[in-house]
Amino acid sequence: MLKRTTSRLPQTHTRAMEPCLCPQRVGSRHGCSAFVALMLTAIAVFTSGAVCAADYPTRSVRIIVPQSAGSGTDTHARAVAQKLTEYWGQQVIVDNRPGANGIIGIQDVAAASPDGYTLLYGFASLLAFNPFVYKSLPYDPVRNFVPITQTVDTTLVLVVNPSVPVRSVNELVALAKARPDTLTYGSNGNGNMTHLAAVLLGIEADVKMLHVPYKGESPAVTAVLGGEVNMLFANGPAVASFVRSGRLRALATAGPNRSVAFPDLPTVAEAGFPKVVAVGWGALLAPAGTPQDIIQKIQRDTVKALRDPEVHKRLSSLGSEPAGSTSEQFAAYLKAEMARWSDVIKGAGLFHSQ
Repeated sequence: MLKRTTSRLPQTHTRAMEPCLCPQRVGSRHGCSAFVALMLTAIAVFTSGAVCAADYPTRSVRIIVPQSAGSGTDTHARAVAQKLTEYWGQQVIVDNRPGANGIIGIQDVAAASPDGYTLLYGFASLLAFNPFVYKSLPYDPVRNFVPITQTVDTTLVLVVNPSVPVRSVNELVALAKARPDTLTYGSNGNGNMTHLAAVLLGIEADVKMLHVPYKGESPAVTAVLGGEVNMLFANGPAVASFVRSGRLRALATAGPNRSVAFPDLPTVAEAGFPKVVAVGWGALLAPAGTPQDIIQKIQRDTVKALRDPEVHKRLSSLGSEPAGSTSEQFAAYLKAEMARWSDVIKGAGLFHSQ
């Protein structure tokens, strides 16, 4: 818990024999008076800042989600925002800013005032992949942001349109080998986790498929629902209802273990491709320079929200496992993810010149 910091000013001493405890004396009491005034000002500023942090927030907070409404990322952000609104008594608004693989939305956060009132709901491709996909970016995921907490791990589900005559990963691979460069797979955008999972499968299974990138998760899901593409590695929350209704056929999940939300589905690794492990994740971040005590309050209350039974049940049912980490833990995790996926991106020749 944050503690309201108060300062008790020393009592004024009036005895003539008591020395002035100033670092520099200039032969009169003016030097001492100036020093005391400076110290009182510093104490006032410190106390004021601490009070503001303890009272945060005093107005609405905006969480920018660089993906479209209805996406899995959007679902996660809204679940957290709803609970933070309850805890804080201030509206926590989810602001969707999709486009350019998340670059449009993240720029807005990087340029925002570092006061805790504009936050970023980030994800793997935005923070760990883009730096290696694009030659230059208008942001740096490490220098421009302060990590708050990882929110979820998200199961990726390999789904196909029901018109595709396969019911397992091995049948899909056999079909792809029989029809090279014919099967199509969608993604949420170039260099996205949904893209790289399919790249990994192509490399490990030695098959060639055609990539069709879309501008966000919702268009990609719509494309596979309509048969515009044959398959998609999708975030679990985005396709769970369509799998249950039969509008999409799920073949496997891409995590290291079977998903709690899809317990009957094997993993791609179980099908004989152990290196095809791709786990989506979400996280909350703030602009660089945001006061540490505000960061700590947001982190603490976000973790509390993730542990709320209602939120936990909702996210788990959609194929996402609530996480909740310290700022330091998430910073270390992000560093590890950047190192792992940079090799995949460069090895697959996905680096862009622009």
